[in-house]
Amino acid sequence: MGMITRMGRVTKMGRVTSIVRACLAGLLLAAMPSASQAGEVLDRIRSNGKVVIATTTGYPPQSFMGPNGRLQGFDIDVARAIAERLGVAAEFATTTFAAIAGGDWRGRWDIAVASLSPTKTRTDALDFPAIYYFTPAALVVPETDTAISRTYDANGKRFAVAAATSYEAYLRGELHFATREAPRFRQRIKKVAGIETFANDLAALEAVAAGKVDAGISALPTILEAQRSGLGVKVVGGPLFLEPLGVAIEKGDRELAVKLGQIVSDLRRSGSLSKLSEQWYGADLTR
Repeated sequence: MGMITRMGRVTKMGRVTSIVRACLAGLLLAAMPSASQAGEVLDRIRSNGKVVIATTTGYPPQSFMGPNGRLQGFDIDVARAIAERLGVAAEFATTTFAAIAGGDWRGRWDIAVASLSPTKTRTDALDFPAIYYFTPAALVVPETDTAISRTYDANGKRFAVAAATSYEAYLRGELHFATREAPRFRQRIKKVAGIETFANDLAALEAVAAGKVDAGISALPTILEAQRSGLGVKVVGGPLFLEPLGVAIEKGDRELAVKLGQIVSDLRRSGSLSKLSEQWYGADLTR
C-alpha cells in the first residue's frame, strides 16, 4: 500500500475528544523514580548536546516514515518540542514497542516518546514522568465482514495486534494501568481463539484487511488514518478502553523525570500540545 499521509480533521474525532475528556478525568501517574542514579541521564544529554529518543515506525499518525524518508507524526513533533526545551538536538532511534517497554536500555537511548501507556508491568522497568495525551482503543474488522457487528460478536475470534502493546495485554486479560483509578474498560472481549502479533500497528491492520485474522485492536486515530489511506477495515462498536500515554525513561533519574514533567506541563499550559494534537488528529486529545 502507499505511504500514509498526515491526518486532517476527522469528524469522528470530535466524539473521541468528548469521550476522552469525560472518561479520563482524574487519571494520575503513580510511578515515581528512585534517586539511585539522580542526574546521570540528564547530565549525559547536556554533555552530548542531544537527546536520543526511542520511538517506533508504522504507527501513523503518531510516528511513521514520510515520503522524504524523514520521521514524522504527533509523537515525533512532541519529541522535538521536548528536545527544544531541553536546549539540545533531537536524535531518533527507531525500534519496537517490546524493546522500549522491556527496559534495560543500556544507554541506547535517553527517553522514549512512543505512545506508551503506564501499565503496571511496564512500570516495573520504566518511569513515566509525564502523560501527554490519551486515546481510545477500538475494535476493527475487514470492511466486508458481516459476522462481527458489535463487541460481543468478537468473542472467540482470532485477533491481530502489535506485539507488546496494551492491546495485546487487553486480549490476554493482563492490562492494568499504574494509575490511581481503575482502567475505564467500556467494552470487554473475554475470550479469544488466537492472537497474532506484528511489529507495528500498521502491519496488524493490514493483516485484518487481508482477512488473515477475524479482527484487530488499535488506537482509533491510527485506524482512521489507515482508512483514509484506503485500507479496507472498519470500526465496530465503541471504545474498548481509554488509555493515558506518556514519556518514558528508565528508572533512577529523578532529575530527568522532574525536568520532563515540567516541560510537558509547559507544553500543555502554552497550548503547544493542543495545537499538535489538532494538527495530527483534528481534535485535542491532550487533556
